[in-house]
Formats: sequence, structure tokens, C-alpha cells
Amino acid sequence: MGNIYWESFRTFFKIGMFTLGGGYAMIPIIEADVVDKHHWVSKEEFLDLIAIAQSCPGVFAINISIFIGYKLRKVGGAIACALGTALPSFLIILAIAMFFHQFEDNPIVAAMFRGIRPAVVALIAVPTFNLARSAKISWTNCWIPIAGALAIWLLGVSPIFIILAAGLGGWLYGTFIKPTI
Repeated sequence: MGNIYWESFRTFFKIGMFTLGGGYAMIPIIEADVVDKHHWVSKEEFLDLIAIAQSCPGVFAINISIFIGYKLRKVGGAIACALGTALPSFLIILAIAMFFHQFEDNPIVAAMFRGIRPAVVALIAVPTFNLARSAKISWTNCWIPIAGALAIWLLGVSPIFIILAAGLGGWLYGTFIKPTI
């Protein structure tokens, strides 16, 4: 298998280098490498790690890479995976910052950025639907995330209150309503 530190760094560097759209767009690529190819975590563990990474402060992709790295080789693995995830973005942003003033008013560059936006939306939407399917969100209970999103967007409700309400609702459902198996 080789050096797990180098392998995990290389895996997350590749993911960070070739994924546009941020952490949520990385989910299917991370899953393909970490769950399907390397078998570092199971599908169930991966879903749990996504939930934890979303609820922790910080960048989603860094959070999930730290959790996977820590599972592999504790602190050293966490550092290797986090560096692998963050380094490509850092280098790309550094290069863009050095040269952006030379092409910021270029209409071709502006058109490219306008063209990338819809693709990024799709890159985020697909893993969202796949996660919903994996989490067994169906048409009968899809009103919960929709209501939460609308409360945040239209009513300005703090996402913290939505998370707390969803947690309380899940606990109440699991404790009093859902039949035990």
C-alpha cells in the first residue's frame, strides 16, 4: 500500500486540484476515492463524516479531510490530508492574485466566469440529491430541508436555530414516534 501519509496527501491534493465549486462539489470525488477506491471509510462512516463536517466551523473540505486523516493515522494523517486539500487552492489563489490585475477587465475572462457559474450549481446540486437519497430523504419528508432553507432565506432565521430545531425534532421523533425495531 505504500506510505499512507503520502497516499492520503496525494489523494486529497488531487481532489483539491481538480474540483471546482468548493467542498460540496468535492463530495462525490472524495467518496469515490476514500470509500470506493481506497476503502479508508465505509459508506455509512462517510455519511456521518459529512454530517459532522457540515456542523463544524470551518471549510467543509478541510473538515472532512481532517476527519478522514485522523481516522487513518491520528494527528499525522489529519495534517497530511488537510495540507493535501488546502495546498492546491492556496497555490491557485496565490497565482491568480499575482496576475489578476492583468486580466480582470478582459471580457473573455468575465464570460468564462459567467459560464462556470451554472456548472458549479450543478456540481453542488448532484451531491445534494445523492446525499438526500443516501440519508433516505423522500418526498414525504423533503419538506423539512425545504422549510429550513426557506426559513433561513425568506425569514432570516439563524441557521443555528434551524439546526437546533431539526436536532430536537429528530430526537422527539426517534424517542416518541418512530417504532423501535
